[in-house]
Amino acid sequence: MSSTQKIIVLRFSAMGDVAMVASVLREFSDQNPLTELIMVSRPAFKPFFDHIPNLIFHPIQPKSTHKGIDGLYKLYQELRSYKPDVIADLHDNLRSRAISTFFRLAGIKIKRIDKGRAEKKALTRTNNKVFKPIRKTVERYADVFRNLGFELKLSHKINKSPQAIPGQAQNLFINKTTKKIGISPFAQHVYKVYSLEKMEEVIASLSNLGYEIFIFGGGKTEQTIAEQWGKKYVNTQNLIGNFNLTEELAIISNLDLMLSMDSSGMHMASLMGIPVVSVWGPTHPYAGFLGYGQLESDCIQIDHPSRPNSIYGNKPCLCGVESCIDLIKPETIVNKIKGKLHG
Repeated sequence: MSSTQKIIVLRFSAMGDVAMVASVLREFSDQNPLTELIMVSRPAFKPFFDHIPNLIFHPIQPKSTHKGIDGLYKLYQELRSYKPDVIADLHDNLRSRAISTFFRLAGIKIKRIDKGRAEKKALTRTNNKVFKPIRKTVERYADVFRNLGFELKLSHKINKSPQAIPGQAQNLFINKTTKKIGISPFAQHVYKVYSLEKMEEVIASLSNLGYEIFIFGGGKTEQTIAEQWGKKYVNTQNLIGNFNLTEELAIISNLDLMLSMDSSGMHMASLMGIPVVSVWGPTHPYAGFLGYGQLESDCIQIDHPSRPNSIYGNKPCLCGVESCIDLIKPETIVNKIKGKLHG
């Protein structure tokens, strides 16, 4: 395929999935420097793509301008003005299929992600579970570009490249000798969240060890919890509600490590080249959603024949009276972090 191509890339949500797309597009751009990318996603996710060369971000407004089939046709007309050569549908939902169909009818080549639904079902079912790693989501994204005729080899490595610390956060980085840990203790689905009582034990231990702690990710409820932790434990700062996504990414890029659930915090840290210790409940890294470039050995999880029983963490654990994520001891997490930072 000629190197002077324009690709429209479709992936509208969720936050972690879009961050993973950004990791892939960064490598794609490096390997295909003359190819132009038009990334279509929600406006809130634009900061993920700000540092990718030859990329234009085009926002979708699914609740207003681009609502319904008429709105999607309007989006198609907007995107058609870029005169794309091919369409990479990395979402495969109703909206992306509609957009793709409009382009196909106009004679534009499209390729869609293979989500591996049958393999995911086999991995999460209770009976006759097929417990083995399935294809990584980032490789499924890359496959779409390969099927369009492009060369793309993913390194599966994180590359730390600290950005300028936002002015409002510079006082948090005055001490250059202490290790700085981000903690993203919340998730969209409650079943992926480690017990807040036990997470507080982790924070207390890390604070006592002299680490500086930054808490990310959440809304008003989570902000209140994080603020309480910040008041209670030295060197512990709540960042929720105080910085926009661009600023948060810049702060994350200056951390030494991130502690996260199986959630967008893990994928944001991966995008910024930061190692992650991740905590897993009813989901499992075998499903392909481990943060880009992260190590499975840094995943903390309980071995149980019922795991995993969910791909997205929207179903309760089937491990018995106590959820599998709550069987993880706080000291296990603390020891893993200490080993990672000083090993």
